[in-house]
Amino acid sequence: MLFVLIVGLLLIVLILSSLKFFTKHGQVLKIPSVTGKSFMEAKKMLEQQGFDVEVQDSVYRDTVPPLMVLRQFPEAEEVVKVNRTVYLTINRSVPPLIIMPNLVGMSFRNAEIVVRQFGFKISDTTYKPDFAKNSVLNQLFNGKEIQPGTKLSMGSAISLVLGSGLSDVDLAVPDLVGKTYLEAKNLLSAAGIGFGAQVVDADVQDTLNAFIYKQYPERFTEDKRTNRIRAGQMIDIWLSAQKPVVDSISTDDSNSAHY
Repeated sequence: MLFVLIVGLLLIVLILSSLKFFTKHGQVLKIPSVTGKSFMEAKKMLEQQGFDVEVQDSVYRDTVPPLMVLRQFPEAEEVVKVNRTVYLTINRSVPPLIIMPNLVGMSFRNAEIVVRQFGFKISDTTYKPDFAKNSVLNQLFNGKEIQPGTKLSMGSAISLVLGSGLSDVDLAVPDLVGKTYLEAKNLLSAAGIGFGAQVVDADVQDTLNAFIYKQYPERFTEDKRTNRIRAGQMIDIWLSAQKPVVDSISTDDSNSAHY
């Protein structure tokens, strides 16, 4: 009976010693700092010191190199057991694609907030005459207008065209009757004037080459004086597929047209 008891105690001691050996009980290490290192460098350093390594998350920052370690858990200098897993958050090597929001009509301040929330940057801002001062008129990427819903890489630089308000200088209202939409648009753009309402006849299939047969304000007032307009204001137009015949009396005396 005594022999059995001694054998049992020896077995218990042997089992506990084995557990201590396999679990490396009492062996602890300080976790080194790997934040700011490349993933491969951090992985090699941690594994050499007896830690397991696992990528927990990845984010994108365009201000640091790809695959750089941004965060680690447990943090540096923490004392843990050997074979503890260290979780890393690394910088993505490829920026994610983000859907471009619609900034047109927003104030510059609101547009700036939205751009940053979506992960883009504000690049150049330019102004053109428009009654909506400091309102976004166009959004551009690489010099070209970018439509809402288009996917761009996070960190892309967006340029904004803002309204500068009405000019203090007034101009004679240009005569648009008989011109195509495209011709009138180029003429007005040079003067800092935009289109307002656009009434399109049912026969129009190509708006750019449609003809203007009526405008408001007209070139002249009812008493034949020249109407005035400021840069930033707009002109309403009526479009048809048929070119209007302007009265041959004088386009300077009348803005009437017929078919």
